[in-house]
Amino acid sequence: MATNHSPKPRYLNVTAISAKNGASTIECWRLASPFKTASDAGVSGASLAQLGKTGSTSYTLIPAKFDGGLHNAPTVQYVVFLSGTAVVSVPGSRQAATIKGGRDGLIIAADTADVSKQGHATKYPSNEQTIAIQIPTADGKVPAHTVLYAGPCRKEESP
Repeated sequence: MATNHSPKPRYLNVTAISAKNGASTIECWRLASPFKTASDAGVSGASLAQLGKTGSTSYTLIPAKFDGGLHNAPTVQYVVFLSGTAVVSVPGSRQAATIKGGRDGLIIAADTADVSKQGHATKYPSNEQTIAIQIPTADGKVPAHTVLYAGPCRKEESP
């Protein structure tokens, strides 16, 4: 049995596409629910962070070199990129986040039309298909969090 001696993370930090004053922005959020030690069979003893109640989940196949255009998040949702690359930018700003599929592929999109006038733009520049899982929060609620800073979370802050 292999053991991992890296320190256990305390909280999950996630890049968020959110909004302030009617405009989309990119921020690093620390979700309020701390990591706990899992007790479920198969992962007992592992670190587990609850994402809260969620809605109907989608599995999306995005073609290589796809331009998702300017849009709002359809609802507050976690997006997990399993493969490929997504580049998210906000209009009128230099802010951008490059999200690589895999270990660091989790973001939250919360710039819905009721809080952001223009939304954000997403492009998928890689030569491979991008696979994303979209997980809406229950009732479109923004999860409890603390804003750590403007801009995407840095790799060293990933669990």
